[in-house]
Amino acid sequence: MHLHEVVSPAQEQEFLSFPVRLYQHDPNYIRPLDRDIQQVFNREKNRYFRHGELIRWLLVDESGKTIGRVAAFINERTARTFEQPTGGMGFFECIDDQRAANLLLNACREWLVARGMEAMDGPVNFGDRDQWWGLLIDNFGPPLYGQNYNPPYYRRLLEAYGFQLYFNQFTYFRKVAAPLSPQYQQQAQQLLDNPAYSFEHMRLRNLPKYAEDFRQVYNKAWVKHQGVKEMTVEQAHNIMRKLRPVLDEKVCWFAYFRGEPIGFFIALPELNELFRYVNGNLNWLGKLRFAFYRWRGAVRTLTGIAFGITPEHQGIGLEMTFILAASKVVQDRHKVQYEDFVMNWIGDFNPKMMSVAEKIGGSIWRTHATFRCLFDRSKEFKRAEII
Repeated sequence: MHLHEVVSPAQEQEFLSFPVRLYQHDPNYIRPLDRDIQQVFNREKNRYFRHGELIRWLLVDESGKTIGRVAAFINERTARTFEQPTGGMGFFECIDDQRAANLLLNACREWLVARGMEAMDGPVNFGDRDQWWGLLIDNFGPPLYGQNYNPPYYRRLLEAYGFQLYFNQFTYFRKVAAPLSPQYQQQAQQLLDNPAYSFEHMRLRNLPKYAEDFRQVYNKAWVKHQGVKEMTVEQAHNIMRKLRPVLDEKVCWFAYFRGEPIGFFIALPELNELFRYVNGNLNWLGKLRFAFYRWRGAVRTLTGIAFGITPEHQGIGLEMTFILAASKVVQDRHKVQYEDFVMNWIGDFNPKMMSVAEKIGGSIWRTHATFRCLFDRSKEFKRAEII
């Protein structure tokens, strides 16, 4: 077996193509969009290259056949915020062979050690936590958009190498039509009736306003978390601009207190229910298929991708109010366009958000996990701190 650094266009294409062959007999596999993966490795499109670096490899057998791939990376803004300077490993795909897995992981380790790292997390993304983050460890059904998908044996390969569970990532599920409990429905209605609070769903014609409201709430609600930096105006507008083609304004909600933004709830139609028909390529044919199946009503699932409430307004029931307000718009007496609702993952280091998900009727549906490997095995391993 031989490792080859990915440097040529042909190797870049093989990096994309290998998983397609690996999962060719798996009915649950949905091929990610090629462009989504390519953007991670594009220095002009991935802002993390401004303060980080990355490398990737292919592993081939003696016949020249690809049997694995992996990437290693460092985000300099967060790597040294941990007790041990920590880099990342991701986009790991491998046949069921421990020796092959070890070769891939050793390459990551040696590259990271040479840059002062003492641990690596994986499989994670050289980017934000909302995509390609964590190893799937249960409910091996079709992946949601941006979720990692992998066979069960990956966990065995990683743990045999020395990775340990750093934190669990829970995806919560509820039926759209399921009512809130009477207690929470009453609490939510009181907020809806309170003139100091106002709630509105997004209007696409005024997207810049909502981008700024989103940024203000995000910075107040999330920058206290480990490894989370303040969002800039440019970043907020870029996020909304990228989301615009797939936004359903009826399921993206904002809350205000005396006119000031205090919370947001952003959901999207589950894109993998459409992307499963395009085979990873949004060329003209892929876009036509995407539009056709969306017109056909193929999307029956909503995915909650972002949720935030400023600290001074947490604990008063805004999360239930978002659900109640959205349900009044989405549902009618004759038809519910969306049947299922899943939420972007919540780490087990965040019991407050887990409680929120449970209060709105969610239950754990799928688990991913972030693993960490300490290079010095004599050091004490510590799980992610509770926030």
